[in-house]
Amino acid sequence: MEKLKSIFLILIFCTVYISCGVYGFRGNNPPPGINRVAVPTFKDESGFSAPDLAETFTQQLKAKIIADNTFRISDKNIADAVLNCTITNVRDEALVISSGDQVSRRKIIITVKVDFENLKKQKIIWERNFENYGEYESSNDSFSERTTGINLAVERVTEDILIDLTSNW
Repeated sequence: MEKLKSIFLILIFCTVYISCGVYGFRGNNPPPGINRVAVPTFKDESGFSAPDLAETFTQQLKAKIIADNTFRISDKNIADAVLNCTITNVRDEALVISSGDQVSRRKIIITVKVDFENLKKQKIIWERNFENYGEYESSNDSFSERTTGINLAVERVTEDILIDLTSNW
């Protein structure tokens, strides 16, 4: 009887152990054959007065992809896929208006259009718009604070892109 209990416990342990190895938190895996991704410099069609916005976006997204380690960044000539990203809209809106119609807090809202293209099959895998925001304190010297809001919005949008790139297939 003790031997039967031991075998039963070992079977339960093995079943639980094996079933844990199959589950992952990332959702579906990327399509087979896509290991290297090119991320050309973002296009900026927003008309917003931040000349380094496209370069900031590009570097931030590349850094996130490298840190995530699902794909390798490569040149478009040898890449399996490419992320074509365009900043389509940047809005700076009042968020909190205090007494005397003074704006004490603002938010930057950035919209980016992204096409993820399989270069081997010459086919668009997905096309999406990403929008997120960053808040900042408004004052007479709010230009440096505005940069904080922009950086927060860039951080959030690039994180959203990475999540869709690695998880939502």
